[in-house]
Amino acid sequence: MQERKRPMPVGIEDFGELIQREYYFVDKTRFIRELLDAQGKITLITRPRRFGKTLTLSMLQCFFTLEDAEENRKLFAGLDIERAGEKYMREQGTKPVVFLTLKDIRSDCWEGEREKFALRLSHLYRNYLFLLDSPALAEVDREAFLAVWKKTANTSEMEDAITNLCCLLEKHHGKKPVLLLDEYDAPILSAWENGYYKEGIDFMRGFLGSALKTNPSLGFAVLTGVTRVSKESIFSGLNNLKVCSVLSDAYCDIFGFTQEEAARLMEECGVGDKLPELRKWYDGYRFGQVEIYNPWSVIRYIDEGCKCQPYWMNTSGNSILKDLLKRVDTRRHRELQGLVQGKAVESPVLENIVYADIHRNRDALFMMLMTTGYLKPVETWKDEDCADWVRLTIPNLEVRMAYRKEILGHIVPSQGETLLRDMLRSMTDGDADGFQENLSDLLRDFVSYHDTAQPESFYHGLLLGLSVLLDGEYRVASNRESGYGRFDIAFFPLKEGAPGIVLELKSAKFEEAMEGAAKEALRQIEEKAYLTELSRQGVKEVWKYGIAFCGKKVWMEQR
Repeated sequence: MQERKRPMPVGIEDFGELIQREYYFVDKTRFIRELLDAQGKITLITRPRRFGKTLTLSMLQCFFTLEDAEENRKLFAGLDIERAGEKYMREQGTKPVVFLTLKDIRSDCWEGEREKFALRLSHLYRNYLFLLDSPALAEVDREAFLAVWKKTANTSEMEDAITNLCCLLEKHHGKKPVLLLDEYDAPILSAWENGYYKEGIDFMRGFLGSALKTNPSLGFAVLTGVTRVSKESIFSGLNNLKVCSVLSDAYCDIFGFTQEEAARLMEECGVGDKLPELRKWYDGYRFGQVEIYNPWSVIRYIDEGCKCQPYWMNTSGNSILKDLLKRVDTRRHRELQGLVQGKAVESPVLENIVYADIHRNRDALFMMLMTTGYLKPVETWKDEDCADWVRLTIPNLEVRMAYRKEILGHIVPSQGETLLRDMLRSMTDGDADGFQENLSDLLRDFVSYHDTAQPESFYHGLLLGLSVLLDGEYRVASNRESGYGRFDIAFFPLKEGAPGIVLELKSAKFEEAMEGAAKEALRQIEEKAYLTELSRQGVKEVWKYGIAFCGKKVWMEQR
């Protein structure tokens, strides 16, 4: 491996620092040209976290801001935007800019979030203290400025803080400012996760409505976020909003690394031979029609000496996935299990996220997983009613590992993972006694009697979910037709010579009936020739398990 000539920009979100300290940089300054050509009033771009949203807005700030214009011009020397010509470079250093990031505005209660908002707005205003000496401002303007800066503003005054700042900047400079708002939806997501959604959404409706809808001093605005919150709840009446989601073609290659950019970066770093490994772990996202690499994971992978790790998944936990998995029903759990096995799900396209629907609406769930980066769109189409549909899969190995971890964590806490591994190893070894003993311990220690209200479907979903640890060793099939019926769960070995496995499950009302039910399940495997599909695929040895459940008790018969 060759020694890298420049450092990797791990955690660098300031464009000026990135260029001045000569970090590796994938040139995305063409975004400035595309933005100027589009002449949009308000642009909202939604992308998963850690895809370079903050750095991109920092780049826009460095380009447009009046402050230090001559110094900032040097940052773009030789880059795509400079090569695009003087038509675009004439716009450099010509506008006042308001850049606000909301990514860390989160708390476990509304009072805490409001306090963080007040602090963030105070820090923002601190950058413009020169306005207090401006002859263009009236005394009432200074009083309003001081209230925000000193954190004495009430909630209504905080909602108008961006509008007022834009107005003061226009008075002082004689030019309408550019507004750059990073991670606009982070406070809304925090409110949803922590139980104060109404207070959070009410404030953000006023805050964004004032800044974007009733702001006569606004030049143009660029917003970034992870999700597009329902227009009816937060962007009501905002007719000049252009939304660029992960399904949109606009700016589709700006956030993240394209195939060519990733390959070039790997070659420049002397690790071009590692590209297949990089692709397997961190490629697979799709924005519009473009295949995209996760930039954070690529940078970390190179910086860590090409060590494969789930870098993206470890940055801030999987709070969204964890919360969604807390409340999924059996059907959705099976669909999630299918995704881990490489299957796809289909869903109508819901452009807006309505948080209240996510836990009760299957389609809202999968749209949330798509916008947050846990699923990628592989195909879109219109049905006979001209409604938009999308087919979704897990993007890459890094994200699949997160699903495996969180699906298991939803069923069995981390302290039960050793027991689970022992159980699965007993099952694949044909050790019915060990299989039954470990499964009994899992049911005793980690399953509530309330979980077994719908007995057979619960046990089916439980075993199906637990089997994610066999990903890579077995292809797991559920309720598949074989022979003269449908087996419950079958394990098709991916390695030659490994045994196949068929599980047939029964529930018994009384413990005394469990042995008979297990024997009946085993008879059913043989009488209905459930081994047909395994035999057709060349599997010579198959373990057959008839399993009966009653509450937390289990009885197993095996041949």
